[in-house]
Amino acid sequence: MTPETVIDILREALWMIVLLCSVIIMPGLVIGLVVSTFQAATQINEQTLSFLPRLLITLIVIIVMGPWMLTKLLDHAHRLISSIPFLIG
Repeated sequence: MTPETVIDILREALWMIVLLCSVIIMPGLVIGLVVSTFQAATQINEQTLSFLPRLLITLIVIIVMGPWMLTKLLDHAHRLISSIPFLIG
């Protein structure tokens, strides 16, 4: 196995991690920004007001996007496992 192959496999794995994590984190970031703007406008300084909406949107995103994320992860694992004979030889 050449160093270029190892780097290519690592690059694909890191891209998969970034893709799957961003699907979960981005909606929470947007909701956090909206709630923070609301808190700044109304001068309400309550910690649970910002935590609960982010938690709920994260759970909803995981429920809705979970099958897609699992499919992407399994496709990547299948490609990696099926390419083992070509990587060794």
